[in-house]
Amino acid sequence: MNNPTTISEDLSADKQEWQESIDYIYQQFGEAGVREILRSMQNHILERGISLNEATLNTPYINTIPPSEQPQYPGDSKLEKRIENIIRWNAMAMVLQAQDQGTGVGGHIATYASAATMMEVGFNHFFRARTQDYGGDLLLSQPHAAPGVYARAFVEGRLSEQQVGNFRRELKPGGGLCSYPHPRLMPDFWQMPNASMGLSTPSAIYQARFAKYLENRGLKPKNGGKVWCFIGDGESDEPEVLGTINIAAREKLDNLVLVINCNLQRLDGPVRGNGKIIQELERTFRGADWNVVKVIWGSGWDGLLAQDQNGTLRKRMEDCVDGDYQRYSVLSGDQQREHWVDGNPELEQMMNSLTDEELKEIKRGGQDPKKIFAAFDRAEKSHDKPTVILVKTVKGEGMGAGAQGRNTAHQKKNLSAEERLQCAKDFGIPLDDEAIKRGDFYRPAEGSEELDYLNRHREGLGGYLPRREVNCLPIKTPELASFNKFLQGNGDREMSTTSAIVRILAQLLKDKEIGQYVVPIVPDEARTFGMDGLFNVAGIYSSEGQNYTPEDADSLLSYREAKDGQILQEGICETGAMASFMAAGTAYAVHGLPMIPFYIFYSIFGFQRVGDMIWSCADMMCRGFLLGGTAGRTTLNGEGLQHQDGHSHVLASTYPNLKSYDPAFAFELAVIVRDGIHRMYELEEKIFYYITVYNENHIMPAMPADESVQDGILNGAYCFKRSEQTGDKIHLLSSGSIMQQALSAAATLEEKGYSVDIWSVTSFNELYREADDCERWNRLNPLEQARVPYVESLFEKEQGVFVAVTDYMKALPNSVARWMPSGGSIYTALGTDGYGISESREDIRDFFEISADYIMQAAITGLYQQGKISKEVLSEQLAALSVNVEKINPATR
Repeated sequence: MNNPTTISEDLSADKQEWQESIDYIYQQFGEAGVREILRSMQNHILERGISLNEATLNTPYINTIPPSEQPQYPGDSKLEKRIENIIRWNAMAMVLQAQDQGTGVGGHIATYASAATMMEVGFNHFFRARTQDYGGDLLLSQPHAAPGVYARAFVEGRLSEQQVGNFRRELKPGGGLCSYPHPRLMPDFWQMPNASMGLSTPSAIYQARFAKYLENRGLKPKNGGKVWCFIGDGESDEPEVLGTINIAAREKLDNLVLVINCNLQRLDGPVRGNGKIIQELERTFRGADWNVVKVIWGSGWDGLLAQDQNGTLRKRMEDCVDGDYQRYSVLSGDQQREHWVDGNPELEQMMNSLTDEELKEIKRGGQDPKKIFAAFDRAEKSHDKPTVILVKTVKGEGMGAGAQGRNTAHQKKNLSAEERLQCAKDFGIPLDDEAIKRGDFYRPAEGSEELDYLNRHREGLGGYLPRREVNCLPIKTPELASFNKFLQGNGDREMSTTSAIVRILAQLLKDKEIGQYVVPIVPDEARTFGMDGLFNVAGIYSSEGQNYTPEDADSLLSYREAKDGQILQEGICETGAMASFMAAGTAYAVHGLPMIPFYIFYSIFGFQRVGDMIWSCADMMCRGFLLGGTAGRTTLNGEGLQHQDGHSHVLASTYPNLKSYDPAFAFELAVIVRDGIHRMYELEEKIFYYITVYNENHIMPAMPADESVQDGILNGAYCFKRSEQTGDKIHLLSSGSIMQQALSAAATLEEKGYSVDIWSVTSFNELYREADDCERWNRLNPLEQARVPYVESLFEKEQGVFVAVTDYMKALPNSVARWMPSGGSIYTALGTDGYGISESREDIRDFFEISADYIMQAAITGLYQQGKISKEVLSEQLAALSVNVEKINPATR
């Protein structure tokens, strides 16, 4: 058999003929014709049983856009470079001043140094603000590049010298700047949070998708607006980055541009020292059907590549790995020449056409505005596909030999006096040496050529970015009376709180005032939560509509997809569903629309799975309702360790602006949801809600007539049922499905002659927060009349034994223990510490010691400890209970 080299030589003439034929087809029929021919040839080859093992998802390691297809650069390159250098200096000075103060607040210089040119091209020519005629762009910059964004805003006159001088010093008089993009901390500036690695990509994807959703539903005009998301190449290792890209292509999100700053370095060293991260990412995104644009080489390479008739230079570019390229960026011109030539006479001849200095000054594509402009221009004009731009840069570019391209660049937070002087000289900053050594800021004078150019271009693009503006009118909240069917109970018919919330949701969807703004969101478990009845009512959103007849088309609950569908069914992707929740819940700021998302999910898959995304929602001041379905450690019987949630409310307590509730009855749900709409969308409070609902059916009682009940539900607790008999006093506090265990225990205890009051605790977290706030106020205002916490005032006249029991960890009810009555009263918390277990509800509740018998055991033991009953009575009554005192502690299992 001939070896590959011999075959290649023998076929050289044939290869030339094929290439000429392809050129002819391209001239006659364009790109579509070439694709059609190659596709038919590939099919023919495969039919002959010849496998094609070579990757077809990679293009050569050169720029996607050849010089012949580059558009004319519309800006003044020299003036833009002066502006860029001024911003570079100020970004650097922010970090240096913070460093010089000795506070240790830190900061990053190298990331923006690598991204500065691409950001400036965007700011000068592409990033458009919202206007009456344009939907407005969302801009997510790299978090570590925040100093550069601040520095530009300072030069623009939007941030004061005092503010940029207080970088990472937010509590300083006159105001300061937060470290990364945080809308909560700078609500007029940052549009979206972008600090947790990996989360900006799904956030951007689903913001772009939600804009299409609003357009297809007729709630937003089709007036444009792109999402520009910038991340680092090292960040692409986060699973959230690549895990959600398929939906962007599937939904044809041509309003999305993902720019990956490929400076080839992570925090400690190369991203892919032994490979090529750009080629790796190209394969991934092309495989996911994205439009991929590579910006690898600056214009200085165009001439060399034009000379490369035999492909020798291209082969050398292919052979070098990222570890090589990183090293080249720190070498002198003559050293670079030696490595590029690598003993090849043809390469030596090419490289000898450049001096050492010229070779050293040749830039990567990310430092060439013409190459970046061409890529951004192509992305902006893309149709039916999202675009990813892979931009090759140098980390720390312009920071001097001690940092540029080095593994230590990310940690470089300070520069010596000599380094500062050299950088200022390189950037052309007209400050004296002492000012430079101090890291003083420099802003051109008003009316200068630089400021005039910068501001004129921003005005032409609709205004300044990033900028967060809220122009959303409040909505009118439905009256509580409209929820009467939930307030009046359901007689003898049993229902779960999950069924109740779905019915509330169905009612809201039909509401003439707010129905169009309701956004039901669910992973792939609408039927699990009994939401299939909404398929025909609201429809499942699909950008393509429904191009098939579903197998259940004749059913009343048939599966219906529609372009104007209202339900977002996100598949098995909790991160994506949370990103949809954030996009919908922040539409009031992004699109000026009061969208009301209801996202229902397995409660265990909430904070445990995507807690960081929920934190981002809090940062972006998201509104809406998170619904923890199939909640509780013991209510979802049979599922076991990985599915049973006994800690979500404990985790929810760590989110300061999240209101969390664990209602037991349908009327409580109605009151909470109605109040949430009122507070978030009428009063426009910066809060959102977490509500747990259960799959256990029971009778839903009517709302007690007492006027204090509604306030009690919202404050966190109220007396659901007072005992009518005398006897030793027992108070049972419960929530969620475990309320049924408390009611059962109360009935048996009353049969034994005890007086048992039932307290519904809708939110231990709200009780704790309010009490802690009162305590803080009293501590800081010792001479004022002390405030009494609500939970303390609620029980101040009560005495006896208090047993608090929930389907969650004991830490939840124990959070309010210190405000419960003392002076002889006993407070006992029961809960589900430990891991879940597969069992029946009855047995698993006995296992975790929260069943009716264990509640009674705790109450009777408390009475004995109080001296209310004798040892004999205690023993007799405990003997009647199914309580196992010898089993292992479930918390340590």
